[in-house]
Amino acid sequence: MADQMSRRVAIGIGAAAAALVATPRSATAASGAGGVSSAGALPASQVIRRAYRREKTQAGGVWHSHVAMVRAAGGLDVVVDDDADRVTHGYSVQKLAVAVAVMDKIDRGELSLGQRLDLTGDIILGGSGIYFLHTVWGDEITVANFLTALLLVSDNTAVRMCGRVVPALEINEILAAKGFTHTRVEPVANPNRFFLGVTTARETHDLLWRLANKTLLSTRSSDFLLGILRWINGYHDGIRRDMSSAERSRVATKYGADYDSLGAARHEVGIMFDPTGAPTLTYAFFADSLGDLDNYGGTHPAVRAHASLGRTMFNAISPITNPTPRSPHSIPRFHPVNGG
Repeated sequence: MADQMSRRVAIGIGAAAAALVATPRSATAASGAGGVSSAGALPASQVIRRAYRREKTQAGGVWHSHVAMVRAAGGLDVVVDDDADRVTHGYSVQKLAVAVAVMDKIDRGELSLGQRLDLTGDIILGGSGIYFLHTVWGDEITVANFLTALLLVSDNTAVRMCGRVVPALEINEILAAKGFTHTRVEPVANPNRFFLGVTTARETHDLLWRLANKTLLSTRSSDFLLGILRWINGYHDGIRRDMSSAERSRVATKYGADYDSLGAARHEVGIMFDPTGAPTLTYAFFADSLGDLDNYGGTHPAVRAHASLGRTMFNAISPITNPTPRSPHSIPRFHPVNGG
């Protein structure tokens, strides 16, 4: 979540801020063979659409969403297209676009994952992340280090570290060159700093699908980012909540949360992979004008909705494999280590 209290309009949400907490919902019935639900033999796409309408209604707020799924014969079908071209603040979801810009510069040979930068106290931001928890600073860290923190724990200081190697205007130039019309960071007076800016659900889907198919960046850079996003130490309150560790490892996800004068925003976007490592489904859920402003946990109604949708979507793609992946992506199987 962004640390932008000085930019927010003072608001009198009052009782609306304490939105009723929805009761936990049971996981949707697992899909059967052939991409149809075992309950009533509904097509998987229809199961997802019904679940989306239900969860959106229960969570409230205003949603801008896009879901697409690989069909059994290949190709991509749009499953949910709900105000998907609305330009909206992406909040920490935008960190994924920032990471893409950094990796693009690496692909062009102008930067490397091993390049080191000093982590000094004057660059530290609070909010989400780990670096502000250190309480003392002075480390030298690699680009790989702060990109991992940026995506795995949504570190806000890492945003500033990215700005030191790819200034705000250059980030926007890179995104424009890759065909994104609306996905931008918001420059400020300091060229190396920025607010996280705006995007759309459709452009976020495009970024995710191209990243998963290794057409947005080099294969090596794509694998680096996807490896972080799929790792099981990442965000679990939403889409991946009701999944086993093995299932979680098949989902690359990025969460974003903040609020403005309209209310709270709770976003989550990502990619689900089949067992072979081929991308099978993308989701981009942007929900704003919500209540429960100060609840950034798993009991927020929109986050509950993400969790229910995550289980439904994962079940829906269980019998489906992508027959035409450009380049599958795999990650190491998780093994606990007891020191030593």
